[in-house]
Amino acid sequence: MQTEPYIQPMHAPETIPVLCIVGPTGAGKTHLAMLLAEHAKSIGLNIELISMDSALVYRGLDIGSAKPTKAEQAAVIHHLIDILEPTEVYSAARFAKDATRLCTEIRGRGNIPVVVGGTMLYWRAWAHGLSSLPPANPEIRARLDEEGKAIGWPAMHAKLELVDPETAARLKPNDSQRVQRALEVFEITGKPMSSLLADSPSEDGREGSSIPAWIHLVSLEPSDRARLHANLEKRFDEMLAAGFMDEVKALRSNLNLHADLPAIRSVGYRQAWEFLNGEIDLDQMRYKALAATRQLGKRQLTWLRAIAGRKTFDPFKPEEFAAALDYCKSTLQK
Repeated sequence: MQTEPYIQPMHAPETIPVLCIVGPTGAGKTHLAMLLAEHAKSIGLNIELISMDSALVYRGLDIGSAKPTKAEQAAVIHHLIDILEPTEVYSAARFAKDATRLCTEIRGRGNIPVVVGGTMLYWRAWAHGLSSLPPANPEIRARLDEEGKAIGWPAMHAKLELVDPETAARLKPNDSQRVQRALEVFEITGKPMSSLLADSPSEDGREGSSIPAWIHLVSLEPSDRARLHANLEKRFDEMLAAGFMDEVKALRSNLNLHADLPAIRSVGYRQAWEFLNGEIDLDQMRYKALAATRQLGKRQLTWLRAIAGRKTFDPFKPEEFAAALDYCKSTLQK
């Protein structure tokens, strides 16, 4: 059986370490990266930012994804932003290859790559590679997709429970993308995805992870959860005021888009889609979007806290944020 090759990290001894700035949503990662780029420019160096965010790859998902502004993108070169239509699918494996290639290309033109984002599965794939799960089988995937549309994804989730109860237990019944993938893996290999992942401890990235020598990992981790939640609430209300619902209405005008696509399943977009479908009212949409955003941040922190040796700073404490910037400055090397 052909399987997806393990993605090897670029760990040549002569490689200059790459700075990677991570943290939960709303922690100030972009702000830190922009300050670092400004400093680099002042000492004659140029930084190019590589986005590690599963929503920013999509064109048309601007306001709700907190995409860097046009001014920020004009001031510093950004990569892996607006590279796909929202009808397309981007994967952790593709990010790992893209990020590795971009780091080499950026170094090759005398600039400094900095990876910034909070999609931790992308981090795992880039830093440590992926387990040898089989590649997608278009025929099986298409058939499962049709079956899911016919009987509903909760019914497909029930089928998954019969063959892989462990994976089913951690997936929501309507998580069509992951339920489909788990069923596909079982059909291809005859083995539950959970057992394949168990053969590669911590391959899901959420347990005991280390930092390769070729990465400097800076993690912004707010200690004041209430303040973070208040900031996220304020940010979402600002998104609404900036025209977020009009943005989602524009996406809905594309008849090829639907609620099961990864782009539309992004936090905020899924809830806005449900509202425009008439499934929930505006207050419910706001409540659900904020709840999903908080849950995302919690999952991101769970991943981060399992990574031993990361440089941790509290972005809500001015002296710690300043220390984070100083540490980032110390890593700048051509």
